[in-house]
Amino acid sequence: GMTDEETDTFYSCIVCQSFAPFHICTISPERSSPCGSYNWLDCKASSEIDPTGPNKAVLKGKAKDSRLGQWQGINDFVKKASQGKTEYYNLYSIMDKPMPTCEWVECISVVLPLCNGIMIADRDYTGMTPCGMNFKTIVDNIKGELNTPGFMGHSRYNITQRKFIQAEGGIKRIVWMPKILKDKIINRFSAIALEIGIPDLLDRIADDYIGTSEEAILPFLKTKKHPALSLEPLIRL
Repeated sequence: GMTDEETDTFYSCIVCQSFAPFHICTISPERSSPCGSYNWLDCKASSEIDPTGPNKAVLKGKAKDSRLGQWQGINDFVKKASQGKTEYYNLYSIMDKPMPTCEWVECISVVLPLCNGIMIADRDYTGMTPCGMNFKTIVDNIKGELNTPGFMGHSRYNITQRKFIQAEGGIKRIVWMPKILKDKIINRFSAIALEIGIPDLLDRIADDYIGTSEEAILPFLKTKKHPALSLEPLIRL
């Protein structure tokens, strides 16, 4: 697929502004919409059909930080389109100014400090998660215009896009996903895991059958020698 480096144009999406007035998403080739409904090509088509519609072409401009996924053109657009409510955000980070989340998000990633990694829950999973909240409660707590470090909304598809939380080490940081989510993404995930040289990564990731608290899943992660445990600390004390 196309990479973010290969284009100078990303797309904005304000479909959700009817109920989240200042919410603005940025969609790039390697960061599909958090609701799971739109990718870069969808937005490109939509903007060509209706330039005044919900998807506008935005020149990304000069890279301010290519590891975090931040560009001057995107920053300027986001600040203006959110009427100053969102100063700027990063497309590839969960810890440093992640993109704000609205309630139509398909998945949510949350940092698990004890495990030095992240958990991901999707909207179809209604059970408890290792961060101590279920999906709905997490979303209710973080939806809005503000960046919430340690929490990031995204699509299922985005998990297997190469820029997914690139700043924190990518999919090597995933320590927990519900079994139903694992089953949905297994083929694409296995291909990406093979690419990074950890073909059995999905088997090393805990799920709701292993446990739903950090304390319950940590022994499993240690036994499986999960790569997140040897990455640099996510939370710098």
